[in-house]
Amino acid sequence: MADQRVAARYAKSLLDLGKDMGTLDSVKEDMDLLSKTMAESRELRLLLRNPIVKHDKKLAILNAIFKGKVSDMTMRFFTILTEKNREAALESMGTEFQVQYNAMQGIQMAEVTSATPLTAASRAEMEKLVTQQTGLTEVKLTEKVDPSLIGGFILRVGDNQIDDSVRTGLRKMRISLQENSYQQKV
Repeated sequence: MADQRVAARYAKSLLDLGKDMGTLDSVKEDMDLLSKTMAESRELRLLLRNPIVKHDKKLAILNAIFKGKVSDMTMRFFTILTEKNREAALESMGTEFQVQYNAMQGIQMAEVTSATPLTAASRAEMEKLVTQQTGLTEVKLTEKVDPSLIGGFILRVGDNQIDDSVRTGLRKMRISLQENSYQQKV
């Protein structure tokens, strides 16, 4: 939890710095690469959290991985993080940066899970529903297909979830039937 908070603060600093220097798009690409790399490499995440490995060694590994792939400003930012003994925050910094970047740009992320792939009309309806809920005009919709839903959809927007799936309806019906309060009179 503490690393999450630290990552959010550093992500905000990097976001502000990129905005002030006019390199926000390249910083966003760098943070996307960082996020992807952290998600794919368990060894790197463990290494950055390991207190036994010295900071200069961690910085050398970060340089070997990211040198030439990210901007100089991002590499200097990695250096500052390792000098301040905060390299463990890099694990969640990419996602925190993405969240804050989307908030700054007025973009709402949403995830919809349906039993079958969405049609263009149902995708537009989902985007309209998210727009009504959040008030933000730009929506990035992530689609997943889960045949076990049988029908309907599950829409996640931030911490909110709308579950309008047939599977959930059937589960609720089963629970209500099990709690049958009917008593036969003799």
